[in-house]
Amino acid sequence: MSTSQKTTPTVSIHDVSETPSFVGSAASSVRNMDIEKTEDYLENDAQGLTHYVVPVLEKGVKTVRKEPPSAFIRFRIWYNPYRMLFTLTFLINMIGILLACLHKFPYAEHHGAAIALGNLVAAVASRNEFFLRYLFWVVVKIFQKWSPLWLRISITAFLQHIGGIHSGCATSGIAWFIFIVVRAFQNHAIQNTPKVILAWGIIATVITVVAAIAAAPWIRHNHHNVFERLHRFAGWTSVIFVWIYVCLSDSLNAEGGFTSNGRRLVLSQEFWFTLFISILVVVPWVTVRKVPVEITTPSPRVAIIKFERGIQQGLLGRISRSAVMEYHGFGIISEGIESGCHYMIAGVQGDWTKGLVNDPPTHLYTRQLKFAGLPYLAHLYRRGIAICTGSGIGAVLSTCVQLDNWFLIWIGSDMEKTFGPVLFDMIQRRIPKERYILFDTKKEGRRPDTMKMLKDIYVAFNAEVVVITSNPKGNAELMEGCKENGMHSFGPLWDS
Repeated sequence: MSTSQKTTPTVSIHDVSETPSFVGSAASSVRNMDIEKTEDYLENDAQGLTHYVVPVLEKGVKTVRKEPPSAFIRFRIWYNPYRMLFTLTFLINMIGILLACLHKFPYAEHHGAAIALGNLVAAVASRNEFFLRYLFWVVVKIFQKWSPLWLRISITAFLQHIGGIHSGCATSGIAWFIFIVVRAFQNHAIQNTPKVILAWGIIATVITVVAAIAAAPWIRHNHHNVFERLHRFAGWTSVIFVWIYVCLSDSLNAEGGFTSNGRRLVLSQEFWFTLFISILVVVPWVTVRKVPVEITTPSPRVAIIKFERGIQQGLLGRISRSAVMEYHGFGIISEGIESGCHYMIAGVQGDWTKGLVNDPPTHLYTRQLKFAGLPYLAHLYRRGIAICTGSGIGAVLSTCVQLDNWFLIWIGSDMEKTFGPVLFDMIQRRIPKERYILFDTKKEGRRPDTMKMLKDIYVAFNAEVVVITSNPKGNAELMEGCKENGMHSFGPLWDS
């Protein structure tokens, strides 16, 4: 280990066998290079970043940051596209409800339920594996690499934060249901609205509200099982109740009685919106299968789950011991669709993941239709960097294995002992040394200067974007640092 500066010592790697604690890669130091020199360097050195000297911090030092980022940077990280999309969708709907209350929106007076259900279609679609898988596929096929960088960044931001539409439209749909129920009570004497319709309107609205409240961040993060049971089963129940309400409402005649004219029901907007919701809810569950698994536990902190079938990069999967309960999502690690197997890395964080280590099952339930995650959009970029800590490797390793234009930085503690030989063997076999850095903080006895290293690699590798998979604190720090240094970056969300 060499020290180039008092404040920023460095760790140099030349051969994996010589330094097992730092498996890995990258180029002679580019800290003092400008972009033009770096481009010349890459053109003249076929090995690129093979001999990079990693800057490290003094022992005991966790960060080189002396002052917090500016209030503007913190606000931009907090008010991300997720919150922007929520604000936009909710504000548009609230304007619509206000106009309807003032009798300035005639369509809403007659088709308020259709607007409510249209919002719920958007909410369900923006969390549906089938819809998102093909939306991501179409976007990548159309905009892959040729389009301007600003457009690809904007598309990535929208797709990653599409959950803002989910929560915004779901909340707005409930608001519209409340509006139509209140308006029905106001007009029931004039319109001869039967009490059974009023009752089912209230019931459907209340159950939908329960499903929405269960998804509140505090409940979701601190009582995950409560969230899952209420959000899922109250959501399914609300779909059934909405069907009853729609069928009753669209069967009502001018005299306040009911008609059995099915053609009228089929021609109504509310019928088709409810049908689309039902299809979106059912399709992912049709693909649930019980599959054999092999689970290894290299340490008490991690379970490595092996499945049959190779998987393309960028996909994530949900697994459970039960067919309908306690599904947990993990990144998928695979060498490609021809590899014959794929893995998931489950870090022990709660009772469910702890059970995988203490009582590993031989079979798990999973949805065969995998859903596209942020790494799937790696195809949009000419070059990129994936930086992760700990079990975050599960989300990005496939990207760096299957795509030769992505650079991997993996930081962790006692990594080989914690994660075992499977991942390290895959990295050494499938990723050239000039395209990865593995830094073990326990073996090195100190932390890397992460932002310094990231800036160096960003310039030397000619990267267009950084994908971060870390814990909430680490993610925020890296996102803030990238924003300050003008580097495009995306990190994980904890919205659901």
